[in-house]
Amino acid sequence: MKVLGACPLDCPDGCSWVVDVEDGVAVGLRGNKAHPVTRGALCVKVNRYLEQLKSDERITFPMRRVGRKGEGRFERITWDEALDEIATRLHGVVAEHGGEAIWPFHGTGSLGYIQGLEGFSGRRFFNVLGASLHDPTICSVAGTLGVKYTLGTSGGMDPEDFVHSKLILLWGTNPLSSGHHGWKFIQDSGAYTVAIDPVRSRTAERCDEHLAPLPGTDAALALGLMHVIVSMGAQDDAFIAEHTVGWDEFRTRIAEFTPDRVAEITGLPVERIVALGERIARTRPTAIRASQGMQRHAGGGMALRALACLPGVTGDWAIPGGGLHYSTSGHFDLNTAGLVRFDLLPHPVRTLSMTRLGEGLLETEGPPVKALFVIAANPVGSNPDQRGVRRGLAREDLFTVVLEHFPTDTVDYADIVLPATMQPEHLDVLAAYGNLYLVWNEPAVPPPGECRSTTETFRQLARRMGLTEPALYDSDEELAAQLLKGHDLDRLRREGFLKVSPRPVPVDKVRFVSDRAAMAGHDPLPAYIPPADPGDGLVLISAASHYFLNTTFGNNPELRRRAGDPMVTLHPDDAAARGIADGDRITVANDRGSFEAIAEVSDRVRPGVAATPKGRWAKHSGGSTVNATVAERDSDFGGGAVFHDNRVRITPRVAAARLDAVAAGID
Repeated sequence: MKVLGACPLDCPDGCSWVVDVEDGVAVGLRGNKAHPVTRGALCVKVNRYLEQLKSDERITFPMRRVGRKGEGRFERITWDEALDEIATRLHGVVAEHGGEAIWPFHGTGSLGYIQGLEGFSGRRFFNVLGASLHDPTICSVAGTLGVKYTLGTSGGMDPEDFVHSKLILLWGTNPLSSGHHGWKFIQDSGAYTVAIDPVRSRTAERCDEHLAPLPGTDAALALGLMHVIVSMGAQDDAFIAEHTVGWDEFRTRIAEFTPDRVAEITGLPVERIVALGERIARTRPTAIRASQGMQRHAGGGMALRALACLPGVTGDWAIPGGGLHYSTSGHFDLNTAGLVRFDLLPHPVRTLSMTRLGEGLLETEGPPVKALFVIAANPVGSNPDQRGVRRGLAREDLFTVVLEHFPTDTVDYADIVLPATMQPEHLDVLAAYGNLYLVWNEPAVPPPGECRSTTETFRQLARRMGLTEPALYDSDEELAAQLLKGHDLDRLRREGFLKVSPRPVPVDKVRFVSDRAAMAGHDPLPAYIPPADPGDGLVLISAASHYFLNTTFGNNPELRRRAGDPMVTLHPDDAAARGIADGDRITVANDRGSFEAIAEVSDRVRPGVAATPKGRWAKHSGGSTVNATVAERDSDFGGGAVFHDNRVRITPRVAAARLDAVAAGID
């Protein structure tokens, strides 16, 4: 039997897959050849998904903590015992502190609207209790707001239109490791490709040209490229007159960013900046692909504002194959309000920031957080300020419930662990953020042991707490129908995917001057905001791994083997200045924390920059990871994270290496 499903993971591609089932067991998994983006292929990570599904490490029954928080020692309990304890503790929290003392902390372990997606699953239950709202600031909020300020929508160009492009700028993105299906359309275009990335990534190596600016200087580079275009008189005056707002003011701002000034800011040669500006000026259509990594710094929102303006200067927004592709989420017309039902809240409640979990658990007052539900998330591995997150989770007066598949670093801090289903074991609906397809996920196999879907867990918990709101007991099929109101649900379920009609981009006009930005307290014009880490040393960026997806697959034996030991790449000049050779064991540290790794000395990174992949589990990496060094600090728009605005000191572990040699008897 073949069952159509959908990859749930935090990747722009939103793949449609096919599960082969024999006698109730999943025996094969492959990409759906009929899906125009998936085209029969999955990635190196998801190709091992069935190993995860059947792993001996799966959590398959409820557990209660028996050791200290952080030790990861548990005893098996029944579902009745788990539900009774959770219900009793939540009733007590609400009675003593009010519902806002409960924090439902959702991550992107699943992008399914029914079972996950940063707060959709279980939100009705928490609304009835009056729990705090969870603001998913950790991923893309700064860039999303930046694009919205310029275009009125977060939706950009359809990536399938890349086939019409003549020039494609891959700006701060590495699709061959994180969303490789879009690369197929880029290849099919035959366009001249330019990678703009501090690291010569797998994608950059395949491009015609690679520019390596200093991290966090993208807005300055974008404004400098527009300076070159305008200096040539190559702006599209007709498009600007009819389809933009604030050109005169913006032109004055562009004039400030001369190639010489931009070269000083970005660390790029002047002639490379001018040459790329001239290439853009004479090439129509030009497309820009940017992803979430480039906006994770102090000026990330402004960087995306500037990028969204560039096709407005050249007129590319009016040409098929031209424009900016950051996220397609703004194109989906889904009834999310009917799904989450904020009308069930008994009164207005506060919002807690996902990016500031440590602060929220340690410093929040009025009331303090007394109960934490962690759903589709592993904040010890994925959040900034790893030390602060651990301190917050270690509070004995904090009741923590974790819904999980595996014993992650976060599970080790739970009071109650509930076994959750994985994607082939439940119903779900997904919308890609890298293309225009809705995808249906049909349950293919029964869950192992006592695993329950997230929706069923909250239905059972609502019943145990005596909650009478009928909406809390809607089935998964009813939830899907409410979400997809106005869409052909039967066709989606039958065919497995459905392309939505794109909304206009820009919604009205390209707003070089944004009143909405000004009302939010920002410069109404695109600007360059420098990186803000007050530390010294090298800038450390932690981009997506080729083998892990956030921390998903961080426990897969084969993918861990392929990834090898934790590595940090340094430029030869920076390594020599620190007495570090290729293969040395090193310590990476700042005032926030530290981790250990192996040095890779290579010119794949530019001078002044160090790079390491994210996604490691601390328990498999010496007890800490790169996020031990990242600040719990906000970007310019929306309180986004600043993972790449991070300075560190890197030193060789000479003394430790000598001790190891003595222990091995080789010194």
